[in-house]
Amino acid sequence: MQGEYERYTHGHDPVVVGAHAQRNAANSAAFLLPHLRDGVRLLDFGCGPGSITADLAGNVRPTGMVLGIDNSSEAVAVAQRDSAAERVEYVQASVYDIPVADDSFDIAYGHQVLQHLADPVAALREVHRVVKPGGIVAVRDADYGSMTHHPHYQELDAWLSIYHAVARANGGEPDAGRRLPEWVMAAGFAEPRVTTSTWTYSRSDERASWAHLWAERITLPIFADRAAELGLAGRNEIAMIAAAWIEWGKEPAGWFRFIHGEVIATASES
Repeated sequence: MQGEYERYTHGHDPVVVGAHAQRNAANSAAFLLPHLRDGVRLLDFGCGPGSITADLAGNVRPTGMVLGIDNSSEAVAVAQRDSAAERVEYVQASVYDIPVADDSFDIAYGHQVLQHLADPVAALREVHRVVKPGGIVAVRDADYGSMTHHPHYQELDAWLSIYHAVARANGGEPDAGRRLPEWVMAAGFAEPRVTTSTWTYSRSDERASWAHLWAERITLPIFADRAAELGLAGRNEIAMIAAAWIEWGKEPAGWFRFIHGEVIATASES
């Protein structure tokens, strides 16, 4: 099902993979942790470099297990290379076609995945297939429409508008965080419990790191060339936005904040 109509907006440049590797269970899956215990079988779909996956595994040992899947061979290779966690396996696979039997897992978890999919409901239906009746799905996605920054830079407003357009042209939905309850219910899950959490960058080191990350990301060919192809921004405008990110990152009272939608829902009988 995944194909030409769906592109991963961020790509798998080392800059991106390295940033994703900074994520862990505490900063990306806190809402799920109370549901983990020894013996749980957990699927992490869209696992990326596996930093969250390995962290989650520590919460289901000694007898539980975690399978991490990702459609990217680059991400899976990093996860396999860096993995030191026990009872964790990584496999390259699409969330639209998970290579396991029905009712294989107690819990399925997806972090920042559904926003990049052209058919998130179809993906969640496949996740429902592999989760046992009464098991749960836990999903967390950003809501780009909630992103705010201070002090105000028009170039950062332009970046957000361009990002929305590129992501949607790639088949995704950058405001996925607000859509999660309807998606999980459409896929057959019930009793969605909705929470939200934020990522905030205000300390000087956090602010500078976030600013440099986006200054690099938007100049990567996978984003800059796509923006140009769509007639959204040329290289000069992208360079100006990247420079504005760096300047904003130096603002002593600057901060950036956005909301994540989080949903835990129950798998019904097939």
